[in-house]
Formats: sequence, structure tokens, C-alpha cells
Amino acid sequence: MTCSIIIRAFNEEKHLKRLLDGIQKQSLSTEVEIILVDSGSTDRTVSIANAYHVNIVHIKPEDFSFGRALNMGCSVAKGEFLIFASAHVYPVYTDWISRLLQPFKDPKVALVYGRQTGNGESKYSEIQLFKKWFPVNSNYNQEHPFCNNANAAIRKSLWTEQPYDENLTGLEDLDWANKILKLGYKLAYEAKATIVHIHEETPKKILNRYYREAIAIKNIFPNQKFSFFDFVWLSCSHIIIDYIFSIKDKVFLKNLIQIPTFRILQFWGTYKGYRVKNGISFTLKKRFYYPKNFLYKFTDQEEEQQLIEYHQ
Repeated sequence: MTCSIIIRAFNEEKHLKRLLDGIQKQSLSTEVEIILVDSGSTDRTVSIANAYHVNIVHIKPEDFSFGRALNMGCSVAKGEFLIFASAHVYPVYTDWISRLLQPFKDPKVALVYGRQTGNGESKYSEIQLFKKWFPVNSNYNQEHPFCNNANAAIRKSLWTEQPYDENLTGLEDLDWANKILKLGYKLAYEAKATIVHIHEETPKKILNRYYREAIAIKNIFPNQKFSFFDFVWLSCSHIIIDYIFSIKDKVFLKNLIQIPTFRILQFWGTYKGYRVKNGISFTLKKRFYYPKNFLYKFTDQEEEQQLIEYHQ
């Protein structure tokens, strides 16, 4: 299997080197092409990429959209499979890429996305989101279009037939997955293809992220509604659930203010961004918004994987 890794970046000098180091340490027998789509970085992002002999594609900031940046990277990629990674993620294990490509042995699998976790810099509520959205058990025949291009792979042949929507304000990955499912292909989730995803967001950026994603989802599923009652109910329920988990994890006081701040901004941004006209499935709505039952116990089959050692 030949593959190309496409990384979208803007001022990512703090995290990019760790990602590129992690790619170099992958246990693969074939060479991996790395493409960086840079949207006008003013820091050392480009020079770091050049030091790793990365193929750099430039996009003007005023021309940027998530879909357009991906399409530009995909258009120059030579691999049979296209792997997407955010510039502020890094793989945990040396078999990250091989695990991500494993489900493609089934010719009906169009997209595979992997597990995401946080680290010591992550906000507590976002770690709870990661646990819900990216569980410990894999699923090679997922029936709903949830996925995330911070850690995912697709077949280039299918991208050629179905490029990413360049007009969406986010969630171009979900939109692509939704379309590809309707064509009869499969989506796979591989829990062993694990990365750490670092979001260092100010309150304003948190609000903006969920605002633009709500705008995108109402374009993808035009009848879905998100009322003020949804905002109140989901904010309160998530805050309570997060507080319960934080007490169990003995970090309640540390996150006393951060938890309600994150959750209120998350759902206020969602409320502001929604103008919905089409419905989405209850399963997908639960995956995005509803809190994980804190009494539910996950089961997992432990399997030894080789950790990547990073040096600061």
C-alpha cells in the first residue's frame, strides 16, 4: 500500500516537529510521502517542514477553507491512500499508519479514522469529548458518517470522484463520509491508530469552532434544529457529568471553572450557528452532543503496541 500524508497548517511551529518525528518513527516497509498545505504561516512552520524534506503546497489565507486546503493536498498526492493529520497532533505508537491502513483490505472501506486522546495541556471537557467520540473498541462497518480528519485516511480513487466541499465552514470530513456512505461504501473506526490531539484554544476560539461547525452541519443536514432549550439542557447535563468524572479523577477543584466555561461556549456557539432545514439521525446527534453515560463501562482487548519516545 502506498500512502501520502497530508497536513494542513497555519503557524504550527510548536507542534509540527513532533508530528514529523512521529511519522519518521513509523514501522513501515514503504516510504511515505508527506505534504504540508500551508495557509500563510508567519512563524517557523515552513522552515521546520523543509528540514524534513516535506512537499509544501501554499494556499493564500484569503483563499483558505478546510475543504479547499485538503483538495489542494490531495491533488498533488501520489499515494493510493491519503492520510490526513492535523499539524497539532502526534502519533502515540509506531504502528499508527499501518493500523490506519489495515481496514482497507476490505475493498468496500472508503474511509478509516483513528482514535484521538488529549494530554496534560488539554481541557478536561475536551478529554471527555475524545473519550466519547473515539472509544476503545474498533468498528469496521460504521453505519453513521461521524469521522474526523485530524486522524483519518481515504482512498484517493474515491476522492477523485468525490472531492471535499470547499464552501463548508467545517465538517468537510463528515460531509464527505455522508456522501460516500450513500454510494454504498463502508466507514471504519480503528481504535488502535491513536494520536494525541492538542487544542490550545482561547474562550473566543472555542466559541468560534463550535459556531462554524454548527453553520456547516446545518448546510449538510438542512432540517436539524438546535433550540435554546437544547443549549440549556446540554450545557447543564454535560457540566454535571464532567463534574462527576472530575471528582472520580480527583481533579475537580482544578477544573471547577474550566468545565462550565468550555461547555457553555461549546453549546452557545452551536446555538448561534444553527439554522437548520434537514434532519440528521438521532445516532449522529448523540455522537456529537449527548454526554456519555458515566455508569457505562467500556471493554477492550489489550494488545501490546510500541510507544514512540519523543524528545523535547
